[in-house]
Amino acid sequence: MVDRAEQRRGRAEEADALLYLLLSKACDALGVPTEGVALVAVGGYGREELSPYSDLDVMLVHAEGYPRVDELAAQIWYPLWDSRTKLDHSVRTVDEARKAAADDIRVALGLLDARHVAGDSHLTLQLRSVLMADWRRTAKERLPALAQACKERASTVGELAHLAEPDLKEAYGGLRDAVVLRGLVASWLVDVPHPVVERARLDLLNIRDELHTVAGRSTDRLVADVAGEVAAGLGMTGGRDELLRHVYSTGRTLAHVCDVSWRRIESLMTRPPRSRRRQRTGGPLLLALDEGVGQHEGEVVLMPDARPERDAVLGLRAAAVAADRELVLSPAVCARLANRGLALPEPWPGEARRLLCALLGAGSGLLEVWEALDQAGYVSRILPEWDAVRFRPPQSAIHRFTVDRHLLETCVEAAKMVRDVRRPDLLLVSALLHDLGKAVEGDHSVTGAAIAATVARRLGFDEADADTITLLVRQHLMLAQVATRRDLDDPMTVELVAGIVRTTETLDLLEALTYADARAAGPAAASPWRMRLVGELCRRVRGELSGGGESMWTDAPPIPVPTLHQVVGVGRLGVTVSEHLGDLRVNVAVPDQVGTLSTVAAVLAVERLAVRSAVITSVEGLGISQWTVAGSPPDPVRLRDRLAVALRDPTDLVRRLAARDSSALKARVASRVDLLPDASETATVLQVRAHDRPGLLYDVTSAIASTGADIRSAHVSTLGAECVDAFYLTDSHGSPLDEEDARTTAKTVLDRLTF
Repeated sequence: MVDRAEQRRGRAEEADALLYLLLSKACDALGVPTEGVALVAVGGYGREELSPYSDLDVMLVHAEGYPRVDELAAQIWYPLWDSRTKLDHSVRTVDEARKAAADDIRVALGLLDARHVAGDSHLTLQLRSVLMADWRRTAKERLPALAQACKERASTVGELAHLAEPDLKEAYGGLRDAVVLRGLVASWLVDVPHPVVERARLDLLNIRDELHTVAGRSTDRLVADVAGEVAAGLGMTGGRDELLRHVYSTGRTLAHVCDVSWRRIESLMTRPPRSRRRQRTGGPLLLALDEGVGQHEGEVVLMPDARPERDAVLGLRAAAVAADRELVLSPAVCARLANRGLALPEPWPGEARRLLCALLGAGSGLLEVWEALDQAGYVSRILPEWDAVRFRPPQSAIHRFTVDRHLLETCVEAAKMVRDVRRPDLLLVSALLHDLGKAVEGDHSVTGAAIAATVARRLGFDEADADTITLLVRQHLMLAQVATRRDLDDPMTVELVAGIVRTTETLDLLEALTYADARAAGPAAASPWRMRLVGELCRRVRGELSGGGESMWTDAPPIPVPTLHQVVGVGRLGVTVSEHLGDLRVNVAVPDQVGTLSTVAAVLAVERLAVRSAVITSVEGLGISQWTVAGSPPDPVRLRDRLAVALRDPTDLVRRLAARDSSALKARVASRVDLLPDASETATVLQVRAHDRPGLLYDVTSAIASTGADIRSAHVSTLGAECVDAFYLTDSHGSPLDEEDARTTAKTVLDRLTF
């Protein structure tokens, strides 16, 4: 097997010997000493990483007052130019080199790899010493500019892991970033997994060597025309696809290390000194975020008492928290979860399914967290089907990403539309699964639907929801194909689509998935013309279904409310706690009056019980409610006592809730508050869609109470990280609110949610 690293070193040694000879001859010809002058290799030449057509990056360093230095340089450079050697050269004193490094961060990075070639080695040693000292001394001031330059380069060139024709050097995760990582390590501010980075860097260098050989010139872009020959030269029997998957995997590894390194440096540079942090916080540096999950030094970590080998949903909880807050999920935590985490039972419990949907709906925060979990092997544990699409190259020119990244980008786009569908959890899971069939021979919509059906049932969705996910995956291309290939004025076109989706709810989901899929694919797939046609088709189909579609809300509660004798305790105030199908159920009875529902919601929030669903109604002057919650099982006596105190005076409760809520993140998608005029004849129905957070239900119900409206019943659902709640409101006489009061109530709730 060819040792390409040895070949690169051989090319560098040949260049070294030539430069040594040229400097000796030039000094002899001009009668000047070799002391006080040195030839120094920098950049890739300094690292001995010369590909077949690489430039020689050489600096002639000289002491102040060294004689005839310009003539000396000319006698070295001209023979190289005459031999058609590609040369990047400079002539500087040590002070001039320091100034050049201070003025240009790319020059500074190149000089960090300075290596003595010929002449005065003491001068080279002096140069290296002062440049390294300058770099470490000024790193905190200079690294933000380097981070911004890397960001701009990634935005312009793209990510190595996702380009159809990747640039091995300039793309994010390429050879340029391997050099950046060397600079970060040299700053002493961060360390990296050196064996991982070195292996990835050498792989990219080997590929570039073969690319130069095949192309017959210096190039870093792996274009389709030569990719097959490059793969063959590297001994890859799988051809272009195998080569691209290897490039994508390597690029993703380097990009992930860069992401983690930059986030750690950002945290390091923005936090106050340790003594000031302790003085300011007055407490430990580990901040609890959720059960078993905390934050330390800008990373999401496990709390000291967390036991992933006992808590099967801990990994998903940590991931959802990190993605929602756009924090780094500690690589050590990812490895621990992958290696020691308790396997999820099949089907998944409801809390695991909710946390997965919360992770998928986190927007752009999903990408880095999923990547960290995937690098550690955790994704393979919870979704084995992912292995088949990981690093899979796009098969269509309209796709800008690999198949796995496209699925995640579709989730990011779908997260922007969670307010537009009744079941955001079904939308997000379908977005994750819709192209899994591309790893199987045949129509990927058909094969993918079969995979989606299996996965949906494993995740614990009931048969109806699993069938909906299967339909969405099977038909995820249908709207775009029909809209662009069929006559929208032909009634049979609309009838065809209506017959497939059957309900407006499914149509809403399929339309949102179509938009998300297209936008994730790229501009060609999401052209204004295509999206306009899809929108027009959906408008017509929605009109066709409007007479027979399912009503979004009905007066009937989705789950039975406990009877009065099951809940009421002393003084017409009662609390019971039970388990049902793996969930915690809290039943509450309180005197029915304006504002009591918000008090109950606040008590649950302060007790760190996350509401997953709730049904509230009135019976014989009491507010009877059943809450499905997540968290440690509460003591019902403690809950009842705290509720009794809060009903008399809620001041302390509100203060404690405000303290918890002060760290809540602003939702990435604006909350929606809608009046549904046709949902009930006996009440005004207010629908609220918002990102879940501690105290959300309290905010909504207290805002309603402040307007004087009475909540006759409420139907609260948390789907992933999204709340879809319906409140049936009446006035003091038990009648629907008049139009003006209804609008005022809706505006009051929306204002409360816009913080």
